[in-house]
Amino acid sequence: MSVKHVLFVLTNTPEIGPQHRPTGYFFAEVAHPYDVFDQAGIAIEYASPLGGTPPEDGYDGADPVQAAFRDSAAIRRMGRSRKLSEVDVLDYDAVFFPGGLGPMVDIAVDPEVKRVVARAWEAGKIVAAVCHGPAAFLGVTLSDGTRLIENRKLTSFSNAEEAGYAQADVPFLLEDALRAEGADYVETAVWQPKVVIDGRLFTGQNPASAGPLAEAIVEAMKGE
Repeated sequence: MSVKHVLFVLTNTPEIGPQHRPTGYFFAEVAHPYDVFDQAGIAIEYASPLGGTPPEDGYDGADPVQAAFRDSAAIRRMGRSRKLSEVDVLDYDAVFFPGGLGPMVDIAVDPEVKRVVARAWEAGKIVAAVCHGPAAFLGVTLSDGTRLIENRKLTSFSNAEEAGYAQADVPFLLEDALRAEGADYVETAVWQPKVVIDGRLFTGQNPASAGPLAEAIVEAMKGE
């Protein structure tokens, strides 16, 4: 089997909301998928709307997977993420959007993100996101005029989870926004792992879902 490649697309947003809450990508949602992909021999590259070093949030040094990523060459490479407009998503087998609150600011509305998602989907690639990462799918319209997520099953950080986390900081509720675009939204209990697969659309609900989501993508790639 030839080596598979996944493009991680990360936020450049360092703060959110009226209280200027520090944010970025959620550390576990990069570290755990990286660990799964790396162990499977899948190559990972990094991009962000602006390029450069993505801001981070939520690092837990007591988690050995996060601690290992903190000390890895991979996080050094991520610190020099490529500008998304200079990357061709067709060079990859999958595109993956980690969460954190940052994506609710830039990934949710960035026109280049929308173009990349549509291009990847229409080329038959796996399109994946976890937690707040599915904000990337909002406003994505395919060449036939349909919305990417209309009538498709997916999950994301739920309203119930946001109520206990950052409802005062986010500009909108992601679950509501996905439903409003016609998504068949699915959820489980708060903070419990949940992965939803609809064809090539792979989503995870929350940080606990990041590793299992990557495992599902690996399994799908093995079948290609």
